[in-house]
Amino acid sequence: MAQVKYKRVLIKLSGEALAGQRGFGIDFDVATSVCSAIKKCVDSGVEVAIVVGGGNFWRGVKEGEKMERSRADHIGMMATVMNALALADVFEHIGCDVRVQTALEIKAVAEPYIRLRAMKHMQLGRVVILACGTGHPYFSTDTAAVLRAAEIGADAILLAKNVDGVYDSDPAKNPGAVKFDEITYDEVLLRHLSVMDSTATSLSQDNHIPIILFALSDPENIYRVVLGEKIGTVVEN
Repeated sequence: MAQVKYKRVLIKLSGEALAGQRGFGIDFDVATSVCSAIKKCVDSGVEVAIVVGGGNFWRGVKEGEKMERSRADHIGMMATVMNALALADVFEHIGCDVRVQTALEIKAVAEPYIRLRAMKHMQLGRVVILACGTGHPYFSTDTAAVLRAAEIGADAILLAKNVDGVYDSDPAKNPGAVKFDEITYDEVLLRHLSVMDSTATSLSQDNHIPIILFALSDPENIYRVVLGEKIGTVVEN
């Protein structure tokens, strides 16, 4: 069994990343690659929880400009449930035990989120997928990821995105953007860098949980980060 750096992790998967090149919905080839990399972590003894976004189906903040924000956010929570159930199906197909828990009760398809139950599932080698964000409007799934990471005592938050690290400016707009290997929470907040929203970043800082932001373009990066390889950008105190 490989020697891992982190015993318990919270992985934040964006909905957009699950869409792959399609840009909408779920690319199951991408989802299978991601789940296979996560299964390698579990097989190495790592306890894994996942918070999944819903941006591949619904952008709550954007749609909130056209409709009441709370309702738009609740629709976004339903989008995360679709992603969670799809990922659970992929995990089952590759032989990985999994449970879905939701912050809003949808008992017909998932367990309600209960912290101790989630931790017990993880201790038994099950991947726990957490949907519906915090269950409250006006809070992003990034904030939900940090909140759940703090609740379950995660050693680190693995932020799998479409970008390979934290830059001093948008690399898509500035070819000369400089990538950080390490950066502090204070610098992220002071520079208004695009890691997570300020609420999520502050919550992570207050609870001393390191964030590793890396590209999901190669799903094996998830396993490499767990092993302690220097990939992407580490954000910590």
